[in-house]
Amino acid sequence: MAYEKVLYSLHDGVARISMNDPATRNAGSAQMGEELLDAVNRAAFEARAVMLTGEGKAFNSGANLADAEALMDDPMRDVGTLLDRWFNPVIVSMRNMEQPVVTAVRGAAAGVGCGLAMAGDIIICGEGGFFLQAFRHVGLVPDGGSSWLLTRAVGRVRAMEMMLLGERLYGPQALEWGLVTRVVPDDAVEGTAMAMAKSLAEGARSLGIIKRVAWAAADCSLEQALINERLGQKEACRTEDFVEGVTAFAGKRQPEFKGR
Repeated sequence: MAYEKVLYSLHDGVARISMNDPATRNAGSAQMGEELLDAVNRAAFEARAVMLTGEGKAFNSGANLADAEALMDDPMRDVGTLLDRWFNPVIVSMRNMEQPVVTAVRGAAAGVGCGLAMAGDIIICGEGGFFLQAFRHVGLVPDGGSSWLLTRAVGRVRAMEMMLLGERLYGPQALEWGLVTRVVPDDAVEGTAMAMAKSLAEGARSLGIIKRVAWAAADCSLEQALINERLGQKEACRTEDFVEGVTAFAGKRQPEFKGR
């Protein structure tokens, strides 16, 4: 697929995926959703880590409401079509892919963009970056997985505050609440995120198993988590990277993992 609303590159095992419509602050459209889904699925086959960001001054400002204006005269209108076809599958793919995903947030991560940012395994946010559940301001409800992702990251009470009041949550407070991994100066967001992604791309095959087990633990019992860990450990210890890790440890050298 040829991309216009998304930029894609692959270097050192890291797929850099960037939403590319700075004139709208990377507002989500059908074209962007289709290209983003293709890019994420492509990265699942050819990368060892992913870095997702946005061009210009924002990560993603939410759905492009200009696209909804044509539906105003239809009493049976449904603005959730883009979610079903493109953006929900993107978020599910980000969770299910074995590659660690680093999201890099500069400026607004609003609406569905908030969900995309929170779906990262590692979330790097600029000091001026912010998360905004903008839905209440236009008479809609949270989407992009926000109701699930928020409540598990910051708890029900704070999630309710964000969704019901629709106020901006800036980087430093997002870090305090446990919504992001690290906060850095705005001009260091992409460099920090890329360095993190490169480090992950150099990691062992077990990183994918860690990701799988951790996501599953967010929604299962302790007993099931123990089972998942046991099965994951069996899988991990049969990889080439485990042999390399133990050999390197015994030889007092740094391991050279191949992702196998």
